[in-house]
Amino acid sequence: MPSLLPDRGPRRLLAVATLINMTGYGVYLTAGVLYFTSIVRLPAAQVGIGLSVAGAVALVTGIPAGHLADRRGARGTYAVTLLLGAAAMAGLCLAHGFWTFLVFASLGSIAQAAGPAARSPLVREYGGERPAEYRAYLRSVTNIGISVGALLAGWGVQVDSKSAYLLLIAGSAVASAACAGVVLLMPPVEPGPAGTGPRWIALRDRPYLLLTVLDGVMAVQYRVLTAAVPLWLIGETSAPRWSVSGVMLVNTAIVVLFQVRASRSIDTPRAGGVAFRRAGLAFLISCALISLLPGAPTWLVMALLLAAVAVHTVGEIWQAAGGFEVSFALAPAHAVGQYQGLFGMGLGLGTTIGPVLLISLCIDWGRPGWWVVGALFAVTGLAVPATVRWAERARPLPADRTDPAEALA
Repeated sequence: MPSLLPDRGPRRLLAVATLINMTGYGVYLTAGVLYFTSIVRLPAAQVGIGLSVAGAVALVTGIPAGHLADRRGARGTYAVTLLLGAAAMAGLCLAHGFWTFLVFASLGSIAQAAGPAARSPLVREYGGERPAEYRAYLRSVTNIGISVGALLAGWGVQVDSKSAYLLLIAGSAVASAACAGVVLLMPPVEPGPAGTGPRWIALRDRPYLLLTVLDGVMAVQYRVLTAAVPLWLIGETSAPRWSVSGVMLVNTAIVVLFQVRASRSIDTPRAGGVAFRRAGLAFLISCALISLLPGAPTWLVMALLLAAVAVHTVGEIWQAAGGFEVSFALAPAHAVGQYQGLFGMGLGLGTTIGPVLLISLCIDWGRPGWWVVGALFAVTGLAVPATVRWAERARPLPADRTDPAEALA
């Protein structure tokens, strides 16, 4: 086990904080909707609308949070986002109608979107020469935490009582607060020099903006296994219902085992662009395999499903590793939080529109829709290497420069 842990000190503290926070988030992800419908007594349609509004509101919070972390200090800013998340979960325990649910769910989404951007300067500072590799390690920790949280939430879902659900949501609040306490044990990271040029430099960086959009399109893939595949399996194939859970277990296990290893070989922006291209092709193959499931015997459905999930997850790992590398390497040292906040908007947008897009194409249209989605991923992946080269040409200074503002003005 010691070999699986980062070095003692800030790196290990940040990993522990991530594990605690994501365990609480996994509880909320698993039990939240059931709590709102079963205990708060909200119609499913209102819950869906509320969560969509909360997600939309949160999309615009990453850049300001990252900018605040760059200018005022990342440790304190990140701790504030965690305490905001704790307050949101505590408020949801008291929710008694749609509007209180909407307010606190929105606060929770804001905290969840702002946290990674505020944390980014800490990752940059303590990630050593390869912050993208350390970020990949934290992604594995994130998956472990969410899985543990899902298992804990399974108890409350099985009991299906008000006290059980309240205990789960309150536990998520405690986890966020405990995470803030761990973060405050870390040494502070002094804000970098502000640099010259426009304040919102990330919004003027056209190559980086395009990379954000492309990553957002690719991020739709995160909803393939959680939204499209379950509906496809239950409605169109002979697969047993437990296969829906099996899909997520296989996905999580592969990410935990191989994310860091994959990131070690992706150590330049151009390598990150190639990783996106490979990811797009992997998603195309996976979508094609999934499209073949209807009408096949159960044994073949399960074999094709296992292959499709494995290929899809390899693509997910490549996309994440490529995104970590290009988003850090192409960001100026003094504006890492702001740039990461912008890049996170792509992920947020992709995961927000993903369910609607995938259900419209893959479920309502059927097999041709899967081919269209796969082709969309492949074409997007092919566009990333050229965009990375554009971004590098637009930067006459090295990637670790402290003041690229003049190049982007």
